[in-house]
Amino acid sequence: MQLLQARISQEGDNPMVQRLLSLSQLQKVLERQESALRFDYDAKCSKLQAAINELENLMSCGNDDSYLSDDSNHSLHNLLERLNSGKKELAVKLREIVLLKRKLDDVPSQAELIQYEHRFSELYVHIQEKLRQTRKFYATFNTLLEIKDLMLKETSLLNSISSQFQDAITSTAGRMKLIDSMEGIMKGTQQKLEKVQLALQAEQKICDAVKEKYTAAFAEQRSCYSLIKAFQEECTKNERLRSQSPKILP
Repeated sequence: MQLLQARISQEGDNPMVQRLLSLSQLQKVLERQESALRFDYDAKCSKLQAAINELENLMSCGNDDSYLSDDSNHSLHNLLERLNSGKKELAVKLREIVLLKRKLDDVPSQAELIQYEHRFSELYVHIQEKLRQTRKFYATFNTLLEIKDLMLKETSLLNSISSQFQDAITSTAGRMKLIDSMEGIMKGTQQKLEKVQLALQAEQKICDAVKEKYTAAFAEQRSCYSLIKAFQEECTKNERLRSQSPKILP
């Protein structure tokens, strides 16, 4: 249980670990209920056995029913009723015990819960790795898609220049058309460049933030190492003083 609680404090509100913890608590509750039912069952059995012994004693007092008095007949009738009632109650209790047994069998044991927790942790790590790879593949795909788009535009530009070049060198209108086409291409290229620069700036900000976190974490790690070293030195001094204290005292 402590291992599961430590895992919960590390991973937050993980539903799988919460489920394992609730199953472990349910197992303990069912075990307490089973113990209570068994105690009640033993008490009922003791009472019924005492009633049976009392009935046998009454029956042994005479060899024939004619020797039994009215009080004995009445007592015998009451005992039989108590016996039948007790049997019914015991049957109900036994059914409840069987039901609890089935519930206990359905609840995993502590070792199984720990094993499940380890398997869930391994599965979580595997899923995180697959997610990282998937994001990497998507980023590569988007990059290749942008490269393809740029190459298509470059091919279109070269084809356009090639088709308009002959008109441009033979007529003024052709030259103006080529110039306008080149200006449109330059504007589109400039817009694409600005878009790429904005994306680069955003990625640079993310990279700077990660670097700052890394620097802070590294500084904190060095501080922890320094504190641990100082603590170990103080522990060594304390042990040395404790070993010297019997020599100082008379």
